[in-house]
Amino acid sequence: MTSSFTVNLTRGTLHVKVDKTSLPPQQLFDFAERRNPKRAFLFVSKVLGRHIPVKPSIMTQSFSQLAAQIPNDLPQPMLVIGMAETAVGLGAGVHRALQSRYPQAMYWMSTRHSLGTPLFARFEEEHSHASSHLLHWPLDESLKQQLLATKTLVLVDDEASTGKTFINLTKALQDAGLQHIERIVAATLTDWSGDALHQALGHTAQTVSLLSGSYQWQADLNAPLPEMPKVDSVAQGAWQPNLALDWGRLGVIQHQATLNDKVSVDNGEKILVLGTSEYVWRSFLLAEHLEQQGAEVYFASTTRSPIAVGHAIKIARAFSDNYGLGIANFSYNVDVNQYDKIIICSETPAAMVDQTLLAELKAQVIVDD
Repeated sequence: MTSSFTVNLTRGTLHVKVDKTSLPPQQLFDFAERRNPKRAFLFVSKVLGRHIPVKPSIMTQSFSQLAAQIPNDLPQPMLVIGMAETAVGLGAGVHRALQSRYPQAMYWMSTRHSLGTPLFARFEEEHSHASSHLLHWPLDESLKQQLLATKTLVLVDDEASTGKTFINLTKALQDAGLQHIERIVAATLTDWSGDALHQALGHTAQTVSLLSGSYQWQADLNAPLPEMPKVDSVAQGAWQPNLALDWGRLGVIQHQATLNDKVSVDNGEKILVLGTSEYVWRSFLLAEHLEQQGAEVYFASTTRSPIAVGHAIKIARAFSDNYGLGIANFSYNVDVNQYDKIIICSETPAAMVDQTLLAELKAQVIVDD
């Protein structure tokens, strides 16, 4: 059953049509306004665990529901790629859900953090507040060979607006040396791209999603453009990555929960686990573990995405990034008074986490070391 609705925003009007969905649209997403002159609006996921705190069990359901739509007969080796920054955890979750059928599938994520190791490819997400994505060569020789032998690409993002980023990524991978690709599956929570991927990449490409439809943006040409903070950096910064603790930037087959023994909670205690930037998957695994231990747990993450307060964004905080890049980071919809405890998970030293943020959230920091 199709549905349609209209959203009035500061810089124009968004007309949305939903053609197919596995859940009511209001359970999947809301809207917000980007502080980005290149694109005014944002679909804010209610199941992703980034801008809106979500129970880990709900996130796990979305991983499984999305993975279930991916065909059973795909040629191997399979490569699952999660898109920085927003979907690196979603990509890992889909990869984990796929492993019952594709146990040797490799997970790899794009990143906006240079690791100081060789790059395999670079591609662009033109509309983004941070447009450049990096893909690093695996350091493990067997993973290198598996990467080059890839026959199926599963590309995971929270949404596809036009499909162009997936197209840019696929072409960058082919140019860098992936010459054996037979099938491409783009997996998103919400898909607004129509048949763009099929038209650009041919019959080997398909899309799967929890919701699909289309939208039209009617811009108010008289509306002032926002000033966007500078967040487009792919530098290494002051952070010295511990490559032995990598969870996806260098490629992995199996996921490791490295934080689960670092914190304990009481049964029924209300907890917010907050990931930082791209460091969300192992943060999520901790949140999932604490929920299984009997706590009432919610998960969200900081981000470099600048969004205006209003609509889905009720609370916004800005602070310095914890990688030493000198750029702004943000957290959204964190009401300190709703939680008994807030835990911030970081792959950088605790001292690099903004102390003002810690004080405002009354949070403890757990470091993956």
